[in-house]
Amino acid sequence: MSVAAADAFVEAELTERRHGFRSRWYRTPAFVAGIVIVGTVLGLAILAPVIAPYDPTKQDLQNILQNPSGKHWLGTDQLGRDVWSRMLYAARIDLRVGFLAVLLPFLIGTTLGAIAGYYGRFGDTIISRLAEIVVAFPFYVLVIAMVFVLGPGTRNIYLAVTAVGWVSYMRIIRGEVLVQKRQEYTLAAQAAGLSNARIIIRHLIPNVITQAIVFAMSDIVLDILLIVTLGYLGLGIQPPTPDWGTMIADGQTFLTVKWQLSTIPGMAVVITGLGLSLIGDGLADLLRPE
Repeated sequence: MSVAAADAFVEAELTERRHGFRSRWYRTPAFVAGIVIVGTVLGLAILAPVIAPYDPTKQDLQNILQNPSGKHWLGTDQLGRDVWSRMLYAARIDLRVGFLAVLLPFLIGTTLGAIAGYYGRFGDTIISRLAEIVVAFPFYVLVIAMVFVLGPGTRNIYLAVTAVGWVSYMRIIRGEVLVQKRQEYTLAAQAAGLSNARIIIRHLIPNVITQAIVFAMSDIVLDILLIVTLGYLGLGIQPPTPDWGTMIADGQTFLTVKWQLSTIPGMAVVITGLGLSLIGDGLADLLRPE
């Protein structure tokens, strides 16, 4: 197989995958349902400054713990803040952090996985041993411990998640590259003298990235749950910025008399996680070779 044939093979594979996705996505119920759910949540979050009736941080001590009404759709909390407005702005914060927290681990893990799988030998050994050290500790415990040491805030959440989360992507990409580097199109590119960087970027990564993208959907769910957990523990987004985890923790005291203060933010987390999981399942079906 010549270099031109190898390039044509890669391009044909990618074209077929894109065509299959375009022609089948609307016939995949899980994917469509996930897009509708996540799209709705994202739309509400993006439009929060327009549709939120109140400032999410403004206190009104004369109207604390109000029941849902036409004035306050979901009532008010213990400081008189409008729960609906806080829900919308909390979605903006939690979704933004959840999506961005996946980006760096995805890029770092993909890069290291491609290097380890393609070159093997000493580099593979070093990267794999480093990954084994990281996974020796439970994910949540290690991230919470790092945030506790570094301090609360979005920047430290990004750092902690990146330091731990790259391992899964590295393992996925490494395993796929080990298989693909023995295929004819990769051997032809090597025989033609193409640089290793071009082979990895142009030939291998486009053919192995699918599983990492599917996993990223589930990883976003885990990151959102982590952000909510950190907020519940007081280590995440700091008050008065609204956050689903903080809202759940604040409403817990009034659970028997104002159940919606904790339950509704919890439902938002569940619904968002369900939507992202459905997208991941749908992508797995759509990107699977027919």
